[in-house]
Amino acid sequence: MSRITLFADVLLPLPLKGVFTYRVPLVLNEQVMPGCRVIVPFGRSRKYAGLIKRVHETVPENIQVKYLESVLDQRPFVTPVQFAFWEWLAGYYLCAEGEVMNAALPHSAKDIAETAWHPKTEQYVRLAEAYDGEDQLRELFNHAEKRAPRQLELLVAFIRLSGRYETTPRPVLKKALTDSIRDGSQVLSVLLKKGVFEVLAKERSRFPSLKPVKNNITLSENQQKAWETIKDSFNHHDVVLLHGVTSSGKTELYINLIREYLDKGQQVLYLLPEIALTSQIINRLQGQFGSRAGIYHSRFDQMERMEVWNNLLDGGTVIDGERICYDLILGPRSAIFLPFDRLGLIIVDEEHDPSFKQQDPAPRYHARDAAIYMATLFKAKVLLGSATPSIESYLHAQTGKYGLATVMARHGGALLPDILIADIRKEAASKSMKSHFTGQLFRLTTEALKRKEQVILFQNRRGFSLRLQCDLCDWNPLCHQCDVTLVYHKKDHKLKCHYCGYAAELPSKCPSCESTSIKMRGFGTEKIEDEMPVLFPEARVARMDLDTTRSKQSYRDIISDFENRKVDILIGTQMVSKGLDFDNVSLVGIMNADNMLGFPDFRAHERAYQLMSQVSGRSGRSQVKGKVVIQTYNPNHPVIRQVVDHDYRSMYVAQVTERRKFNYPPFTRLIQLTVMHREQKELDGKAEALAGKLLRVFPGKVFGPEYPPVARVRNFYLKQILLKLGRDQHLKEAKQKLLAVTGSFLESNTYKKLRVVINVDPV
Repeated sequence: MSRITLFADVLLPLPLKGVFTYRVPLVLNEQVMPGCRVIVPFGRSRKYAGLIKRVHETVPENIQVKYLESVLDQRPFVTPVQFAFWEWLAGYYLCAEGEVMNAALPHSAKDIAETAWHPKTEQYVRLAEAYDGEDQLRELFNHAEKRAPRQLELLVAFIRLSGRYETTPRPVLKKALTDSIRDGSQVLSVLLKKGVFEVLAKERSRFPSLKPVKNNITLSENQQKAWETIKDSFNHHDVVLLHGVTSSGKTELYINLIREYLDKGQQVLYLLPEIALTSQIINRLQGQFGSRAGIYHSRFDQMERMEVWNNLLDGGTVIDGERICYDLILGPRSAIFLPFDRLGLIIVDEEHDPSFKQQDPAPRYHARDAAIYMATLFKAKVLLGSATPSIESYLHAQTGKYGLATVMARHGGALLPDILIADIRKEAASKSMKSHFTGQLFRLTTEALKRKEQVILFQNRRGFSLRLQCDLCDWNPLCHQCDVTLVYHKKDHKLKCHYCGYAAELPSKCPSCESTSIKMRGFGTEKIEDEMPVLFPEARVARMDLDTTRSKQSYRDIISDFENRKVDILIGTQMVSKGLDFDNVSLVGIMNADNMLGFPDFRAHERAYQLMSQVSGRSGRSQVKGKVVIQTYNPNHPVIRQVVDHDYRSMYVAQVTERRKFNYPPFTRLIQLTVMHREQKELDGKAEALAGKLLRVFPGKVFGPEYPPVARVRNFYLKQILLKLGRDQHLKEAKQKLLAVTGSFLESNTYKKLRVVINVDPV
């Protein structure tokens, strides 16, 4: 054991700058190494599981150094590449590295209990060595036959289950053996006491063993051209955008590319925007790659997440006696934090989706952009895929920063759906509306159901009624913590806030004027579902939104039932718009297009186009040409016309022209500061003061402060300040100035109760 006095710089999962130095007890000198987790004291009485970033002999000056208490790992839990990635994330998104650590590690990895994680084991039974020879076994059988028929029965079952006299003997699960005869547990207990059998525990995976069913993929002519373009583009670009219309067969191209990188011994990360997308993609990719395809997302329990992490660190997990390494990882944005070591390719599917952006808490990173940086650390390639690319990515492809491959025809000869516009105003005037269905959508839905075809109804609002309103005084119920109207949820018979989760009882009369004339206005997915038995009494209906998909398996169950045609009508929010592939859907109804177009955001029209185009793409993915009905009060809106014409290019040109004119991304970089205080008057003055200080450092580039559309959340009043930086401005230097201004501003005692949240590249 080394007698050298060592010190360890430890990163803690806290929103604090830098690392903290601890002295290493001599008995732990041989165990400490960068990347290992350690238990350390912090503050007066707290303890944390931290990560060693550096081990050294430099004695800290002018501070009393505490001892670290224990080392949790025999090998590093975090790799040097991960540390480099975290440092970049913290620097780019202006947060503490400890906040990145907190987001990156599974919860169990930060538990101060050393036994927070344990491998899963199964109990197996084998013959003790003294009874394993043929002569001893024959004698054992003869004795049991004369005196213990139940023991003989168990011995026979063991020989059968173990395949002892077959070509390939196999281990026998204890449970399988005891279940094979009546009172098997009692009989086995007797034989264990006699020393005939032994029980041993074997580590095994929490995930099932899957064998690949290799289906040779034959690419169409259009796919083959895109494949060749991707391969050629990777010779000149590290990032390639694959722009393929819905149902053009992008997944087949992904599979071919994944196989190529796996055959080279490299790892592949496949990022998806939502867990809802994973079940169909997982089935397809695990069908191709078996247990080499691992999954990682927040719906897994902590033991499952830790197993995936350790699989990558240790080069595999034992699954049914075979060591399997996850060379392909599928998951949403959190999968980017896994400890890869041979990463060769990152696929970002549906790259346009705003779900890739983490909103709260810090780090407020964008997984697509972070993936592009992470790829540089491995010298890996990135493929971005979308039928409706983000304006930023498409501009990079048009200007040569990214490569570009296109597939503009649907796979297998399927045609793009006919998109029809239903004018709600006209139909309401002619009294042809049936509740929230225009006559056109109602008729087409009825016809599709008669043909045993399936229907998707899209409404980008959950809940039953979007608001309650008194007919006499216009009162409506507001959240007591947030400046938003409460939404009525019929299943729970409660009014709920979709920002803070506050719930209230439904009033029997107006609290303001005591009138009983309270009406429900607007509608969400729950209201549509509620009307189905009246409008389409024979239809089997399911709903997919945040309220129905809270449990671990709920996404998979809903999608599986719809895929297996146990459901006729699927009602959902934007979850139903993303990459799902159902060959029997002939009709999609967009219940209200206008609530997507009127949102006060410079990306509103881009988002509306993407949502409507994506959900439209769920229709007619087989040989039957599909239909889409867009219900709107504004049938001549340019975005709706672009969706009808499947004209992404026109949308792109219009948006780029407008953003260039008004200095919005991708022609500028945005940093949004949200100033928060519990007192509105205090907030007003302090937000103005901060904006003034910023304006002196960034003249002409500071806008606001302004109240956002929702100006109070969880009893904090909010104001936003927007910093617009030119693309030619040195971003790192600008961020340092920003941190200096906000840091000195908040250090003042005057602003103790003020909070400032910085969001780089807000979406």
